[in-house]
Amino acid sequence: MIQAWARSLAVQAATYGSSILGIYNLRDTVAVGPNPKVGPNKLWRLSNIATPAIAAEAGYVTPNVNTVYGFGFMDLSQEPIILTAPDSQGRYYMVEIVDMWDNAFAYAAGKEVGYKGGKYALVGPGWKGELPADVKRIDAPTRWVEIQPRVHVKDQADLEGALKVLDGVTVQGLSEYLGKPALPPLSYNYESPKLAPKVASSQLQFADPLQFWSLFSAAMNENPPPQSQIDAVLPQFKYLGIELGKQWKPENVNPLVLEEMKLAAQEVGTMMDFVGPIVGKPSNGWDIPPANFGAPGADYLTRGINAVLGLTANTTTEAIYYLGAADSNGKLLDGDNAYTITFKGSIPYAQAIPPGFWSVTMYDGVTKLTVPNPINRYSLGSDNDMQKNADGSFTMYLQATSPGKDKESNWLPAPKGPYYLLLRNYAPVAEAVEALRNPNAFPMPPIVEVK
Repeated sequence: MIQAWARSLAVQAATYGSSILGIYNLRDTVAVGPNPKVGPNKLWRLSNIATPAIAAEAGYVTPNVNTVYGFGFMDLSQEPIILTAPDSQGRYYMVEIVDMWDNAFAYAAGKEVGYKGGKYALVGPGWKGELPADVKRIDAPTRWVEIQPRVHVKDQADLEGALKVLDGVTVQGLSEYLGKPALPPLSYNYESPKLAPKVASSQLQFADPLQFWSLFSAAMNENPPPQSQIDAVLPQFKYLGIELGKQWKPENVNPLVLEEMKLAAQEVGTMMDFVGPIVGKPSNGWDIPPANFGAPGADYLTRGINAVLGLTANTTTEAIYYLGAADSNGKLLDGDNAYTITFKGSIPYAQAIPPGFWSVTMYDGVTKLTVPNPINRYSLGSDNDMQKNADGSFTMYLQATSPGKDKESNWLPAPKGPYYLLLRNYAPVAEAVEALRNPNAFPMPPIVEVK
């Protein structure tokens, strides 16, 4: 009985902690680990589209291949960070700002903010001081935040223009911004996650599952959740040895409870992969996401799914993600089979407010990265010149081999084995956003197996 109850609580705690662990692991890769891309309070910019090799290097799950990315972790403990966003001259881009619990709590560019740019001061908890008049204040809920620009790029010929916008997104400390000497950098001694090789870090596959809990404890103590969660959620975790302000240690936990915590940590990544239909609504093989995706508040299951399957996902106002993991009969997608998707009639799920765009991207079911293929095509959407029928409808072909030369413009190459799709709509029309509150408002296009 003790184990059964402890297992239930450990699963809930692992679900709760999966978001901060996903961001913790990404921070290790980008900023503070043994081989960081850049240091804290700097931006690492990908110099090309997220091909399978580049995505694997970034350690970033389910990457968008229609944008070029930037990643930067800002430590706001000393002073505010001034974020400058450029005028993109009409090109779609966003600058998402994410807290350590994987909540997209602010934007410095995008559908709601616009694309003209501006200057913003990211202010950490408890900071007191004066800001210059030419910046807009954004109060961060956690000490560390991640800044993630995404700039739309249509193809390699369009890359130079996209990189120019990406390079225009800059960060600097308040002291430096005011023309004063920069503050001396802090030193960090964070425990590095030891993860399974060739698996995205957000999948939370630790070599020692108990490391999940030690990192969760350390990350939470440094970046506490909102007071409402401290009051209402954290007290129950004391039975797992997890208490705010104290570092979790396995020797302090009842062995029966510890065994259940180990099992929960082993399984939580896979669990978040497969419980998506609980929070979304199925439609012809797709999962329509909940309206609170990207900013789930106290909906910890949605937040966990967000972190494990689509870390740093945007709010649904800014972008909507439709997951396609099964065909219209509910059978999981597999590269041993061929499928078609026919888009016809009114398709609000694939309509964006200019300069927004939409796309369908394919990902390997194991690595969660884009799929190497002979034509180096990872997505199809509004940027592609697909063959259309007389009535304006069009069909995508999902299969491992070519559907024929006459259909290759509409071919999305599949891997051998399991895979999934993500239909993204950046700057979605209001009808699409509103429909998330009523998923029966429109059906998604069926993913049909070709016999």
